[in-house]
Amino acid sequence: MRIGFIGLGNVGSKLAGSLLRNGFDLVVRDLDRSAAATLEAEGAGWAGSPAEMAERADMVITCLPSPAASAAVMTEDDGILAGLAARGPGDDSPPIWAEMSTTDEAEVRRLAALVADAGGVAVDCPVSGGCHRAATGNISIFAGCDRATFERALPVLCAMGRHILHTGGIGSASILKVVTNYLATANLVSLCEALTTSKLAGIDLNTAYEAIRISSGNSFVHETESQVILNGSRDINFTMDLVQKDLSLFAAVAERAGLRLELAPVLIDIFDDAAARYGAREWSPNVVRRLEDATGVSVLAPGFPAQMVDDEAEEPGREVVVART
Repeated sequence: MRIGFIGLGNVGSKLAGSLLRNGFDLVVRDLDRSAAATLEAEGAGWAGSPAEMAERADMVITCLPSPAASAAVMTEDDGILAGLAARGPGDDSPPIWAEMSTTDEAEVRRLAALVADAGGVAVDCPVSGGCHRAATGNISIFAGCDRATFERALPVLCAMGRHILHTGGIGSASILKVVTNYLATANLVSLCEALTTSKLAGIDLNTAYEAIRISSGNSFVHETESQVILNGSRDINFTMDLVQKDLSLFAAVAERAGLRLELAPVLIDIFDDAAARYGAREWSPNVVRRLEDATGVSVLAPGFPAQMVDDEAEEPGREVVVART
């Protein structure tokens, strides 16, 4: 398959790199062409526009920072929809648009309908597991689409991720992505409070880290974000404004479902305050600074890395089968 990839940010560049490393014919595009320099040097082609890419590729992947950015790439005059329409009558293997951005499920369904009108098929397939796992191809990928499209897309998804979960119809993956990001945010805020409380109570923070890690309090967020908090870099390649976006998307899903949330509004207030204090582009784990500023203590400990690196060998991707019995 010839793959087009639009959006070479922190995650997108690493996913595109996995495709290239695994032998796919890859064409890339980003608003900043310098973001494609490494990939081009390694053999990727460059597309002059999203339309040009969509006219020639078997699958076009978008990995962009917001629903508005995805909509623009899809619907502008030189966008993906124009390229799909220019291909002419469809065949038994229509081109695939794969949305890997974290986006609104209602918006991805709207754009998927436009893709179908233009002769293509759509899958929303956001990733989860951290930027460091995107780099090694060991990240998890949710995929929402019909089963036939999933099976066509699966070899491509397996080249980018280790665990691939078919979540149901279009939009279902986007719902689960914001659900899991919401849980990660709640965990991050609770860990900030737990580590700060441990410090104030006179507990050695290296010991506190290990106590949490070997106990019922452990989590993926603790084993990653707690480390960069304690290091002081707070660099998890994820920023305050992205957390704000994810929380708002989760709240919108709950609102459409008729659920009145209790914890989510508190998290929204916390991150709105943190973004106002430290900047929307500050690393999200630096939400702990609110507690450091309030107490006058530093939540730091020696021996932790400034950035997370995935030290597991790349494994071939595979579908995660949902247990029904």
